[in-house]
Amino acid sequence: MTTRTGAGPAGSDLAAALKDGALGALVMLGLSVPIILLRTDQSQANELILRPRIGLVLIFCALIFILRFTLSYYGVKWRTSRRIKAQGEALPAVAGARPTWKARLSSLALPAFLGIAVTYPLLAVIANGGLDPSRYWIDLGILILTYVMLGWGLNIVVGLAGLLDLGYVAFYAVGAYSYALLATKFGLSFWICLPLAGILAAFWGMLLGFPVLRLRGDYLAIVTLAFGEIIRLVLINWVDVTGGAAGIYSIPRASFFGIPFTAGEGGFAATFGLEFSGMHRIVFFYYLILVLALVTNFVTMRLKRLPVGRAWEALREDEIACRSLGINTTSTKLTAFAIGAMFGGFAGSFFAVRQGFISPESFNFLESAIILAIVVLGGMGSQVGVAIAAVVLVGGPELLRNLGFMRAALGDSFDPNEFRLLLFGLGMVAMMVWRPRGLISHRDPSVVLKEKKAISGSLVKEGHG
Repeated sequence: MTTRTGAGPAGSDLAAALKDGALGALVMLGLSVPIILLRTDQSQANELILRPRIGLVLIFCALIFILRFTLSYYGVKWRTSRRIKAQGEALPAVAGARPTWKARLSSLALPAFLGIAVTYPLLAVIANGGLDPSRYWIDLGILILTYVMLGWGLNIVVGLAGLLDLGYVAFYAVGAYSYALLATKFGLSFWICLPLAGILAAFWGMLLGFPVLRLRGDYLAIVTLAFGEIIRLVLINWVDVTGGAAGIYSIPRASFFGIPFTAGEGGFAATFGLEFSGMHRIVFFYYLILVLALVTNFVTMRLKRLPVGRAWEALREDEIACRSLGINTTSTKLTAFAIGAMFGGFAGSFFAVRQGFISPESFNFLESAIILAIVVLGGMGSQVGVAIAAVVLVGGPELLRNLGFMRAALGDSFDPNEFRLLLFGLGMVAMMVWRPRGLISHRDPSVVLKEKKAISGSLVKEGHG
């Protein structure tokens, strides 16, 4: 690598950065013309009015120019320092050396997440001044924990076993419809239907696993994507059983171990001497999905340290080497699909009892894409990273619904809902540029001979191939 001297190289870097920034601004201008430039309004006479927003387009182009110029001008130095730092982290740790700040942060992340999750309803009540005003935030917490559980379930298949699954929402749907049909047709309680829904989802996971035993990479992704679409189409067309596009409604609610959340005698409030509130059921659902998510995490961490978990990681790194070691790859893949599908079935059963109504529209490909994005952005194989990514990906768009500061800066005509997904997409692109291996990229080995050492994410194959 040559050392830059004189004004020539610096001037060429500046010219290249200006050119790169101008090109990025030009591309942004071309994209803004059909999307942002014209705003459509309707007059009182039902006439379509087009209002130009040239100032907003210029602001976006200026922001892109500054961003591209900064990345281009300072990017070489930053990437070089990152490469040197990554090579230093990849070196074996010295015996007796103090753990890095990343290792210490990772060890404290799960207890911190658990503490915040347990006290979250109380914090929401204190912040909003009551139980009823805090319903929105508790519902948001339930939604986030549902995706945390789904992300941890898919992390078994994608992060640990290295099997790219684009149809995970199919097992989510199987669990939801299993509970709905068993509860409405046979009158079974939630606590009986919950394990049955998980078993049925695991069975369908094994059915998916058999045809794809010899597939890897893109071919596996295509087959799993087709499986998810097949399940959705079956739910739409099998009207006699699933109700078709109309779905299944009036699904029985879960009770507190036989105590219903009703206002009369024998209800939850009367039994415990509380004033009746519909929020009791919402808080119960929150802690129910929290327990289910923690069970998913506990089982995953235990399995990771067992021989089946080490077989998953060996399969992820190199399937041929895995076979040469005498590991049965057939049973390894089937167990990964079955266990991951089982937790998806548990989450689907909770979704059905939480909503009280399900339809095939709730289980489209977008749900699989969101769950997979949670696993990839969090760091494949990292439980803490998946939890953080679920909070960001699910809670982030909700927090971007009301961007009051941007309305104050850009005028009253600015609608935050029109741009929240655009801003969120830019955040995801930035995430993949700066942290391509996810939020948590280091790995802790499952088996330790003498001392535990963190493994750099650059040394982990993560199923690419």
